[in-house]
Amino acid sequence: MKMEIKVLEHNKRRLVFELIGADHTLCNSLKKELWTDSSVRAAAYAIAHPLIGIPKFIVETNGQKDADEVVKAAVKRLKKHNRDFLDAFKEAKKKAK
Repeated sequence: MKMEIKVLEHNKRRLVFELIGADHTLCNSLKKELWTDSSVRAAAYAIAHPLIGIPKFIVETNGQKDADEVVKAAVKRLKKHNRDFLDAFKEAKKKAK
């Protein structure tokens, strides 16, 4: 899946961006991961039209961390969770044989 990120608004505490090519699967995962950071004050997304809409994310922090850094860290954590899951799946598959 090819994705494009279009930043609509960016400052220290607030980041608004579109995730062109993404769907609810990625957006829900990212939103949930963002909420694990105590400096996040808002993390939400909306898709204006269910068939052709582009997810629009809004992330706000309390100012202790930059909004873009919070998003980058959440993406890194998601990547690690995915790797851990893949490793566990491969191990379970080996044991099932």
